[in-house]
Amino acid sequence: MTVLVAYDGSDPSQAAVEYAIEEHADKEIVLLRVVEVASGMTDAGINMIQERFREKPEKVKKEARNKVAEEIADLFEEAGLDFETAIVFGAPAKEIVNYAEEYDIDQIVIGNHGRSGVSRVLLGSVGEKVVRRAPMPVTVVR
Repeated sequence: MTVLVAYDGSDPSQAAVEYAIEEHADKEIVLLRVVEVASGMTDAGINMIQERFREKPEKVKKEARNKVAEEIADLFEEAGLDFETAIVFGAPAKEIVNYAEEYDIDQIVIGNHGRSGVSRVLLGSVGEKVVRRAPMPVTVVR
């Protein structure tokens, strides 16, 4: 079983990582960082960014893992667990669900930024969109 944790460095995503470690220690954990691109960017622009990423995938993957490692490695080390990292580009909710479907993820864990009311309506909620769109179970951590 593979668990995908949406990780952006925020406190809610840190809580999601902690939850995944506590509840899914016996499963493979993948931390997914979505690099959000400008909403007006065309598919061609996104493809160009992704192509540049593919040119040096090992270097970028290592840099991303080092960045994540700086932020949360101690949590995994204390639990004696390993984790994988992945980076995608685009709209966060869409890319989280796309990645989960493409890689046969069994469970998604995502942090809740806690917006409510007008703020949530105006800004939208990545967690809410993921819950509505994902065909697999989604756990939203507060």
